[in-house]
Amino acid sequence: MALRINDTVPDFKADTSDGPISFHDWLDGKWAILFSHPKDFTPVCTTEFGAVSQLADEWAKRDTKVIGISVDGVEDHKKWKNDISAFAGAPASFPIIADESLDVSKMFDMLPAEAYLPDGRTPADSATVRSVFIIGPDKQLKLMMTYPMTVGRNFAEVLRALDALQASAKHGVAMPANWTEGADVIIPATVSNEDATAKFGEFTTHFPYLRTTKLPG
Repeated sequence: MALRINDTVPDFKADTSDGPISFHDWLDGKWAILFSHPKDFTPVCTTEFGAVSQLADEWAKRDTKVIGISVDGVEDHKKWKNDISAFAGAPASFPIIADESLDVSKMFDMLPAEAYLPDGRTPADSATVRSVFIIGPDKQLKLMMTYPMTVGRNFAEVLRALDALQASAKHGVAMPANWTEGADVIIPATVSNEDATAKFGEFTTHFPYLRTTKLPG
């Protein structure tokens, strides 16, 4: 079954580079980011895992857990982490799920049910395992994005999206295009002008359906 925004993400048990986990228990009521890769020891993916490693303090500031997944085994993951840490100049301190069976990739709708890994496979055999999933404390999927193998993911955008999701959840607002922290936010159309004034104070009415204000606090 296809996975959609606001669906509860699948629960599963898996081995990782840091030991076995049960996914919903691992989430532990926190925001989380699951980012997937088609194969260990691949060039673009190594730079991406490195970028995630360098952002450890940023994830911590947002009380957000990060976990990788690749359709290789635990021992390969542990060896690959050495390359990632050397390239990034920062430890790859997050776990990487071993998904040699493809079970997790299929649960998250990254591969079709009939997919399998042939002998002598290349990254092209699991090319669609190139996604980012942001998961809320309610275990629901809040955002997903998928990239081709040739384009590295922009983790500054992942951080920006995480900030927007957390602010939206906390304050009941929406974010305009290119929103960054400190910029004005959108008051939902379901909120009356009277309620908007009571909640946000001053706001700007651009059109009856588009009102902006400062983010509370």
